[in-house]
Amino acid sequence: MMSKDRGSARPPKDEQDGKTAPGASGAARPSGLTAADALAGRRDRPSGESKDTPPKKEESWIEIIKTLVYAVLIALVIRSFVIQPFNIPSGSMKSTLLVGDYLFVEKYAYGYSRYSFPWGLGPLGDLWHGRILASQPKRGDVVVFRLPSDPSIDYIKRVIGLPGDTVQMIHDRLYINNKIVPEKRVSDFVETIDGYQRRVPRYEEFLPGGKTHYILDSTPDGPYDNTKLFKVPPGHYFMMGDNRDNSDDSRADVGYVPAQNLVGKAELIFFSVNDKASWWQIWKWPWSIRWDRLFKVID
Repeated sequence: MMSKDRGSARPPKDEQDGKTAPGASGAARPSGLTAADALAGRRDRPSGESKDTPPKKEESWIEIIKTLVYAVLIALVIRSFVIQPFNIPSGSMKSTLLVGDYLFVEKYAYGYSRYSFPWGLGPLGDLWHGRILASQPKRGDVVVFRLPSDPSIDYIKRVIGLPGDTVQMIHDRLYINNKIVPEKRVSDFVETIDGYQRRVPRYEEFLPGGKTHYILDSTPDGPYDNTKLFKVPPGHYFMMGDNRDNSDDSRADVGYVPAQNLVGKAELIFFSVNDKASWWQIWKWPWSIRWDRLFKVID
């Protein structure tokens, strides 16, 4: 304990008695350091310790692996529970979504099922049925879902029929619950295919509940423009593409989509590139990016 008198310090006991400790010479022991060493601030090191001890390689690799594992786990959590990127490979949702669009899908919009997880591997696998924290899609939502006949395949369509609804196409017009859905002709959708411009009739459709969106009708009275009357069963949804004559949807092989198969709600286009380049061909971006589609909210 320090003396309360901070202006002086006690000498060691042996010095008080005028004696030196046994084996002591009365002089400080040499440290083995030169004056230059002392000026450089060097100190004695324990014997066997190298002057410059390199880090252990094994520990370095362990830290790298741990960092990678943490990064993968964080990415999986975000992908499963928050948001997931998708790209559009076909034209079934023209003109709302185009081939080459990259979009974010909100995973928590309708709750979670086994298909919220990568490869459909939820905590209970095939034993998990239904959804937790479930909420029902609204009519008109653009939704990513797993194909009922092959759950390894992702589809993206618009919700047209809710559980209990009737849906039918008669001479190019959509009927929901036996009432015709209003539509209005707007400017044509213009696309370039193999160097040639193609104009496709476009309409604004007004769904029950107030949702409006654009549809294409390229072939009057086409194969999907006259259908039987569909009755949507409980816990299922009726999906249709906005490109009405070029969409495999609930009118054909897709059938009714179980609530369990919903993956999430399409929210935002964050990147879009035309057919002149792939997303990884950065050197072509100035001429291939569809700048007007970046960060576009999906209606």
